[in-house]
Amino acid sequence: MPTPRIVNSSRTVQPFRTAASLLGMLCAATLLGATAFVPAALAGQVPAPTAGPTPAGESSGPLYLIHANVVDGVTATVIRDATIVIDGARITRIAPGLSLPRGGGVRVIDLAGRWVAPGLIDAHTHIATLANARRALFSGVTTIRSASVPAFQDLAMRAQARAGQIVAPDVLATGVFVTPSLGETILADPRLGPLAGGVTTPDQLRALVRINLDRGVDWIKTRGTERAGLPDTDPRKQVYTEAELRAIVEEAATKNVPVMAHAHGDEGAYAAVAAGVKSIEHGTYLSDSTLRLMQQKGTWFVPTLSTVVDLTQPGGDYDDPVLALRGQHMLPRLEDAIRRAHALGVRIAAGADTDYGPEGTTRIAHEVMRFRALGLSPVEALATATSGAAELLGIAARTGRLAAGMEADLIVLEANPLEDPMALQDVLVVITDGRVVLNRTPFGRQGAR
Repeated sequence: MPTPRIVNSSRTVQPFRTAASLLGMLCAATLLGATAFVPAALAGQVPAPTAGPTPAGESSGPLYLIHANVVDGVTATVIRDATIVIDGARITRIAPGLSLPRGGGVRVIDLAGRWVAPGLIDAHTHIATLANARRALFSGVTTIRSASVPAFQDLAMRAQARAGQIVAPDVLATGVFVTPSLGETILADPRLGPLAGGVTTPDQLRALVRINLDRGVDWIKTRGTERAGLPDTDPRKQVYTEAELRAIVEEAATKNVPVMAHAHGDEGAYAAVAAGVKSIEHGTYLSDSTLRLMQQKGTWFVPTLSTVVDLTQPGGDYDDPVLALRGQHMLPRLEDAIRRAHALGVRIAAGADTDYGPEGTTRIAHEVMRFRALGLSPVEALATATSGAAELLGIAARTGRLAAGMEADLIVLEANPLEDPMALQDVLVVITDGRVVLNRTPFGRQGAR
């Protein structure tokens, strides 16, 4: 792959040759008002964001990505040597052979034949800090669905990311986990105090859902079974009955909010599906009868497979001998459940089930790669983290694929992700809502003429 050139609409500049000159270029780009970051590989840490409006006198015109090979996230079609035009937060055009407008006033990134794909969607995260949000974003994740945080941090992150006040993915928030014991989470809202003794009756379940709804969540998260990631819990054990789960679903439906359900064991998962949840998270021990019910009811499957792999390996988010042994038992069963779900036509979406902390090693790229190995086609596997995930989350009309009129959420890669899914693990450029938040290729920016 040739080295990209630094381009604007009036001149071409020779590429930078060294890491030192690259760092100097990035600093200069920041002074020019570009949103650029030192790559983590060079800085040795999560890059610090450059935020704020375009400086007075600098161009805020359209952004042209030229010489791009485009994968739309829906089909196997590739648009080669294309130009992507981004105006504000939207893609306005994608086509080969477009000319730059005369008169300047535009910004240009020459991708030199690199590959552009939709920004990734992580349908199961636990991000509660700014550093972790940046880490997710710089891995190529431009949209997340929170799977619960301790104190409504996802709601604040959602508002601040939308306002451009922080560097973070777009967020669909779930607020407080609807689970039998809230623990320290009762401090998240004064109204949670009466639930300190437990959340087990239908009235208590509805009360907790109402507090979440009042805070403005996009989803409700509950559970059908206990956790797998703690050594003293049993992931097969059912937690809530179908009637209790139905109370949660019905209360959430008063505000048209869908429900996601943590469930490893089959009995708890079946109860959740029967009660009307929108997605089953994890699903290690799903039976064919539960999968058939999911297919009939349109319930999605978010396997979080890479987190179960993480259980079996040292380091990462989990590093415990009990969990390592548990993971060795769970992993082949979850892989089998995914194969059977795919064969039955159950829709699958990718979720990393991580908080993107500094020790974490799980990424959405791993989910796509592993889904390919389990029989999903290249298009199907990529869609689990793009257009398909957007459909699950109810945002397919605005993101998850690359087309004119869609939000400008996209990533740049060295290789075609339909041929090499691990290309998703090395993201070169991240653009979210039309903002360049990471750029590991030199580029220039031209102000209005």
